[in-house]
Amino acid sequence: MAVLWQPCGEGARILRVLGDSPCPVLPGLVAGRPVTEVGPYCFAAREIELRDGALWPADSTDTHEVTGDFLEEAVLPDSVQVLHSAAFYNCHRLRRVEAGPALESLGSDLFTNCRALRTFALRAAPDAETGLKKLLGAVSADVGVEFLGAPGAKLFYPEYFEWLDENTPAHIFNHSIEGEGYRMRQCFSGGAVDYAAYDATFAQACVGESEEKLCRLALGRLLVPFALGEDARADYEFYLTAHPEGAFGLAIAARDEAALRLLVKLGLPVQQAAAQCAKAGWSAGATILLARPRRAAKRYDFDDL
Repeated sequence: MAVLWQPCGEGARILRVLGDSPCPVLPGLVAGRPVTEVGPYCFAAREIELRDGALWPADSTDTHEVTGDFLEEAVLPDSVQVLHSAAFYNCHRLRRVEAGPALESLGSDLFTNCRALRTFALRAAPDAETGLKKLLGAVSADVGVEFLGAPGAKLFYPEYFEWLDENTPAHIFNHSIEGEGYRMRQCFSGGAVDYAAYDATFAQACVGESEEKLCRLALGRLLVPFALGEDARADYEFYLTAHPEGAFGLAIAARDEAALRLLVKLGLPVQQAAAQCAKAGWSAGATILLARPRRAAKRYDFDDL
């Protein structure tokens, strides 16, 4: 892999990525400079001004641009602080972006038309201050978040909608927002996730969100229960036990063995889910669902003899 870059302050700005992999891992250093910025339209399939750019490594023979529909994942180094406007514009197949905790500034139209984007992964502890709130503000569609630093956390933010209604003839516009996903995106204390506030939105989310989205949210919090209070745990468990078909369907579609074990532990009925696994050709899942619990070894005392 190679990059076209230019200096910016004491760091480097990536202008274009060249290579054959649809899942590029950007370097942390270019020509001895830390990579601090991803330039405008860096991954967009359109011509950009490259006259001031330099190739690194200088002897690279890579010529294929990693842009547009070719890009599927992007791993940014910990040193990246700035994502310029439209950096991922029209990357229709982009499904995952991984970054460090240092993101500070995001441009506009960053993920416009990135309809396959499903996950932000952050190499940070779940209680660390990161640029997550700004990343979430750039995406109004469904998106999941994974904190990769121990002990980890797994969150889900549902889609929300914004629109303006014109009040004629005064030409006054009323700003309206629909969807609990917007409120959930505000659950931060400084730059860190406020997990108690996030969990508190679940009751209202149950009013307007779909079963599939609520099961995804509940499973994520129970599977990696960082800062999960007992009341919130009970709410999530109650919802899953009340919606076994949706919960099992989500776990089976994702081939998630840990989720299956969690649902079995909660006492959800397994026969229909096992049939789903068999129909989907997932024998490992059916085995987990139909496995009999081990009996404790009987202990004998002198009276038994």
